[in-house]
Amino acid sequence: MAELVGFIAIFFLQLSFLFHFSLSEIIFEERFEDGWHSRWVKSDWKKSEGKAGSFKHTAGQWSGDPDDKGIQTSTDAKHFAISAMIPEFSNKNRTLVLQYSVKFEQEIECGGGYIKLLSGFVNQKKFSGDTPYSVMFGPDLCGTDTKKLHVILSYQGQNYPIKKDLQCETDKLTHFYTFILRPDATYSILVDNRERDSGSMYTDWDILPPRKIKDVKAKKPADWEDREYIDDPNGVKPEGYDSIPAEIPDPKAKKPDNWDEEEDGIWKPPKIPNPAYKGPWKRKKIKNPNYKGKWKTPWIDNPEFEDDPDLYVLKPIKYVGIEVWQVKGGSVFDNILICDEPEYAKQVVDEIFTNREAEKEAFEEAEKVRKAREEEEAQRAREEGERRRRERGYDRRHRDRERYRDRYRRVCISLVPISLCFH
Repeated sequence: MAELVGFIAIFFLQLSFLFHFSLSEIIFEERFEDGWHSRWVKSDWKKSEGKAGSFKHTAGQWSGDPDDKGIQTSTDAKHFAISAMIPEFSNKNRTLVLQYSVKFEQEIECGGGYIKLLSGFVNQKKFSGDTPYSVMFGPDLCGTDTKKLHVILSYQGQNYPIKKDLQCETDKLTHFYTFILRPDATYSILVDNRERDSGSMYTDWDILPPRKIKDVKAKKPADWEDREYIDDPNGVKPEGYDSIPAEIPDPKAKKPDNWDEEEDGIWKPPKIPNPAYKGPWKRKKIKNPNYKGKWKTPWIDNPEFEDDPDLYVLKPIKYVGIEVWQVKGGSVFDNILICDEPEYAKQVVDEIFTNREAEKEAFEEAEKVRKAREEEEAQRAREEGERRRRERGYDRRHRDRERYRDRYRRVCISLVPISLCFH
């Protein structure tokens, strides 16, 4: 009976879970399976200049699942631009979830790994870095200093980057990036299903003036008591306190046996600090009963603030695009998701990451092979260098012997018959 009750409970839990997801909407989901070409348009941007890079359909190296393919930037020092049209949608009165995965198989040195949501009409064949966007989200790396995680939002035609310094992942494994924007203008940023940051559009972007500002005209009231401790007004100095000397004769000192008072004068023991002396008398400190805390400049309503209840609302989204420049290609983009249900997005990450350990193991094995190959090549280079040094040494000794023989023959010829000098 207990087993039956447990089964029924699990059944209804799963049913409620499915019902919950049935109310959500998956606006766009791209796993780059067969037929992905029909949904994506590669831009001709930079093509005439020979600077347009190409995408390759691949799972990449050290993949946890070779059949789980994405699109990879396959050429170095190029611009990459590709986009897909999606069902037009608005995030008004609902949560927006933008999620995707990226794997940097090469150290890209300098370049982006972000994704964009685009509004209005876009000529996809001309999609470029100048094309307006509503959201730009994801990693941007350059050297050892820039490891930024961009979150740029467009408001009334102007782009606003998040004010926080968010860091992206820099290793060569697959990582998921998730941006969640809610109708109350709060947001969350997740990396591999772990919250990296959260906050509000009102405070973390300089889109609207702040609601509150410090009152620069305010001054600390004259009667403001900010001393936490004060001297005890009831404290009384003990009688005779000031008569206690700071030093006293050393009671353990003894007059030396050879001390002569007629010659040395009257002997006096040396002085030592008086343990009874407490220094100048001071009243004890007590809690100030009138303490109000440290005075701070008060905040007041900002007269320049004008609320926009639709601050979080983006222009209706019609396209999703990847537009990056990379010094080193090899980045695999995959698992693009646009929906209104954060729990579904988390479920996708958990599903893909069932192969996480397999990917990590494959990467570590590939690293062992790479390091062994590099060491082998370095050893060959060392051996080749040593061989060349030996050859140069042999050639030099051979030339020295020839020069010696030539000098000997010239001297010999000048002294004896020439026939004797060539035996």
